[in-house]
Order: sequence, then structure tokens, then C-alpha cells
Amino acid sequence: MSWWDVLLGRTEPAKADLDALFALPSAAVTLQAATGFAPTGLGSVCFRSAEGGAFAALERDIAALLDAGGGPPVEISQDTYGYTWLLARRAPEQFSDLVTDLHAVNSSLEAAAFGPSLLCSLLSFADPNGRKLGLVYLYKQGTFYPFAPLPDRRRDNALELEMRAVLADELPIEPDLGRWFPLWGAPGL
Repeated sequence: MSWWDVLLGRTEPAKADLDALFALPSAAVTLQAATGFAPTGLGSVCFRSAEGGAFAALERDIAALLDAGGGPPVEISQDTYGYTWLLARRAPEQFSDLVTDLHAVNSSLEAAAFGPSLLCSLLSFADPNGRKLGLVYLYKQGTFYPFAPLPDRRRDNALELEMRAVLADELPIEPDLGRWFPLWGAPGL
């Protein structure tokens, strides 16, 4: 950072810490014990696809890597904003393997210089009453936030704030609620 940046009050953006994903298995245990929300076995990575053969080949290689890892085939889809979602599935009791799969996807994109294309990773949870919860990892911030969708494109804000309190000692939680973006229709949620 230059002295002009310091003088003008600019700061460098937070660096992504993909290893923060490995805190999710213990956070999932805490979440289940405290609230009843358990992993569903679904997780996804969202990124902006790049044009060209190199990115298409990388996307195929990532899907093949995860398919060879013993899980069900990976699903790739696009949302209405033009982002690509890669959905991985594992048995709910294989949550650690699912986290490893998502870490591999993020790491592969980052290693191939497509890190700036990464938006987020999402892991899905549900409680015995059928309520859904997503734990979202913001790649560019290096933080997590809970997303609790309700029918009719509404959010359960009280549940999201409760989850923030439950997970505050387990995960780096995004402090700016303005960055807690709704991920309507996200694969796996």
C-alpha cells in the first residue's frame, strides 16, 4: 500500500483464506448441538465463468476431480445473473469430505488465476422442522454469514442473527450486514 493510500484512508481488501473452510466441520457440530440444524450433504461454489477454452477445460477438470472423489456427479448450472454454480453432493455424515471438495474447487480456480472470478461457497443445513439455512463463505472478504430463506423470497432475519451468535466463536463472521446477500434459488439450498 502506498503512502497516498494511507493519506486518503484507503485500505487493502481482505485476503481470502480458503483454509477457513476447514473450520466448518467443527462449526457444524456446534450448530447442530445448539440449534438442531444439521448438514444436508449439499454444497456449492459460485463463480463468474470466463470466456475461452482454458476456463472451459478447467471447469471440466474440476468436475472430473470431484466425480472421481467418490461422490455423486457434480451438477453445473447458471443463475439469472450469469454466475456459474457447481453443486457437490455427499451423504450428510460425510460433511468433512464435502468441505474438502469445495476447498478443492476454490483452490483449483485460484491456482489457475481465476480467483477474482470466485464469489462464494455455500453449505446447506436443515432443522427437524424443515427450515433451511445456508452458511455462505464470501471469497473476497474471507468471512462467513448465515442465510435463512423463507418462502416468497423472504428471509428469517431473526434466525440469521441467532446463527451469527452461535457461530461467532467458530467462524470469522462477516461484520457488515450489508454484505449478507440473499442467494435466492442457490443450488443446494
